[in-house]
Amino acid sequence: MALRSEHFTVYVALCFLLVALSTLTVRASGGSGSKVLSLLQPYDFLYYSGVRAYYGEEWTKAAELLEKSIQTKEALLRARRQCHDDCVASGTEVSTKDKGSMWDLWALDWIQQKAECLRFCIGRSVVPTGQLPVSSDIEYEFNTRNPYNFLQVTYYKLEKLKKAASAAHTYFVANPSHLEMRNNIEKYRRMEGVTEDDFHDREAEKHWVLYDAALQHEASSDWLQAAEKWRACVNETLWRTDECRVQCEVSPQPLPEDRGVDGVDGAFEKAAALSLSFLSCRQSCVTQVATRPGRISAQEDFLPTQLEHLHIAQFKSGDVSAALQTLRSFLLFYPSDKDSLDNLQLYYETLGGDAKSHGIQPAQEIARYINQSLQEKSLLYFGVENLNLTFTDPDLWTPEDVVPESLRENWRSEKQTINEKIKEGDQPEEVDDSGFYAGGLVPQVGVTIAMDDDALNGTNRVVLDGVMTEKECDKILQLATVAASLGDGYRGRRSPHTPHETFEGLTVLRAVKLSQEGLVDQSDTRLLHELGERVRTLLHSYFRSPSGLFISFTHLVCRSAATGEQEGRMDLSHPVHVDNCLLEPETKQCWREPPAFIHRDLSAILYLNDNFDGGELFFTKRDAKTVTARVKPSCGRLVGFSSGPVNPHGVTAVTRGRRCALALWFTKEKLYRDMEREEAEALWAADGQSALKKDEEEEEEKEGSATAGRNARSHAPKERSRGRNTVTGRKDEL
Repeated sequence: MALRSEHFTVYVALCFLLVALSTLTVRASGGSGSKVLSLLQPYDFLYYSGVRAYYGEEWTKAAELLEKSIQTKEALLRARRQCHDDCVASGTEVSTKDKGSMWDLWALDWIQQKAECLRFCIGRSVVPTGQLPVSSDIEYEFNTRNPYNFLQVTYYKLEKLKKAASAAHTYFVANPSHLEMRNNIEKYRRMEGVTEDDFHDREAEKHWVLYDAALQHEASSDWLQAAEKWRACVNETLWRTDECRVQCEVSPQPLPEDRGVDGVDGAFEKAAALSLSFLSCRQSCVTQVATRPGRISAQEDFLPTQLEHLHIAQFKSGDVSAALQTLRSFLLFYPSDKDSLDNLQLYYETLGGDAKSHGIQPAQEIARYINQSLQEKSLLYFGVENLNLTFTDPDLWTPEDVVPESLRENWRSEKQTINEKIKEGDQPEEVDDSGFYAGGLVPQVGVTIAMDDDALNGTNRVVLDGVMTEKECDKILQLATVAASLGDGYRGRRSPHTPHETFEGLTVLRAVKLSQEGLVDQSDTRLLHELGERVRTLLHSYFRSPSGLFISFTHLVCRSAATGEQEGRMDLSHPVHVDNCLLEPETKQCWREPPAFIHRDLSAILYLNDNFDGGELFFTKRDAKTVTARVKPSCGRLVGFSSGPVNPHGVTAVTRGRRCALALWFTKEKLYRDMEREEAEALWAADGQSALKKDEEEEEEKEGSATAGRNARSHAPKERSRGRNTVTGRKDEL
């Protein structure tokens, strides 16, 4: 297939331009020897030197070198960008008009002048070794923000806690599953002199900050502010993309001899391979800009999605003309989108259908972005068809006529697969309207986060370790052995869930009465009561409840495997259920109506032992079959989660031994607080032993408590409640 003539001039010019650029960025030498010390040094060398100082425990030197490596990398990118802009401003645009048969020599002359400009400019700012490409290992280290991992420890050793907190937070943003760093952050929060303002992202990407701010304004129906943020987000996204594309041009590129096409070593084949690599790099900027720090996958249709949000916000804020222009910009991506065409007609009618409204054109920057992208795609697909290039198109909006006919069948198949995945992802997403928002403080010394939402594959879920000591677990286990009664809460049915296990339970009120009769140790009873408040304080803070949180029910429960009843067992210790609604797995509905405990907002289970088989808590999807996470019990381990339909859960069969735990539920409505608990406190008060007065030992265990964190957010409207009646007296447990 012959190369299309309309692309040939630019195509060849780009080829030779890139060869020249690749060569000059590797060879550039900079100024005289006397200026070398003032030039930018290799940031990879600074980083490795900082890491060596770190392992040598030279903390001051390590901090200086690690910080300098970060600053030097940023300065290098700025220097390259500035040289690109300066050389563009001082040069002449590529044009072959009136050059006749000598156009190729003219193009080579233009390329050489551009190369000389860049070589001289970059050489004034960067030492020769600093212009060399860094290894893939170094790229990975900086892309994952690992320098901040070293810095947070270094600053901690230097007792610069504010800087340590900032470095820890910056690293954690890009590594949200790093639980050790999360626990470090909680420790920093409890340190004297560290404030919430110290936890800022040093590498925050402005377009994502604006994106999140725009969504928040939308959620609160503040359309004027939403439109302003979306407009700024679009502009910042375009700037970020352009910045990335420029770096593809001015950064060191692999030389063509490393990338031969089908083993052919001709100059034009080498140039074609390098130029297509360059164009592919520019196209990949779409994916790079659309990927959040800490995420693997990019957000599909990132820029078109912003335009869609923007025109709706502009319309709802009353700026119909701006909404019309934005919508026309969106239609450049998807010209046949039916909903958008309907909206276009609506906007015309709203403006009166005058000629002026029909003359409103798409934003020039969007039109320019699309035209440039389409020309690049055209060249890349030519390379795929004729030069065995591998190219992954980052966009869903690419029109079919850009793809060569011989490639269209595979292209359609790949596009259909992607659309099916997106459609699957667009299924009604589980939205937690509880008003809780995981990620707050953990206000107890020694308590660490073992699993969070990401690790548990859900929303508003957490596992905390270290909530109880071994001694405390033993005391409550002894209390259960002495005082728990068979079938407690289930009208004496000793096996309410499965015939293969026996069930025992004990409430706080019954424990207090038994202690007054001298049948159980009073200190054990007080510990049982205090554990409820301990858990309430932890979860109220971690889930950032904006309102008060009241204990609704506390139940000490034990499940024991029945002797000789375990062979061939296929059932569960507790079937899958939801704590505040009636789960219907077949329809995936959850009806918030009696006999469900519709007042429950937050659920928790505090484990006391692990010397048994089975008995794991597991979470599922609404089908009650698809398991999303499992939690293995151990002494002092606390599992907390919102009580609604986002968290169906059950308990696997206990096949050996006795599993004991403290089950707790919480409510935001004072009306549904645990009245039995208050009755127990009244009994203590009558004896002059109010449980509300903590002794010195309890005060020490509660040391480090903090107030609840920021207000919770809800990203969706709340579902209408299907009913609210008197709650029955039946008990329930995890």
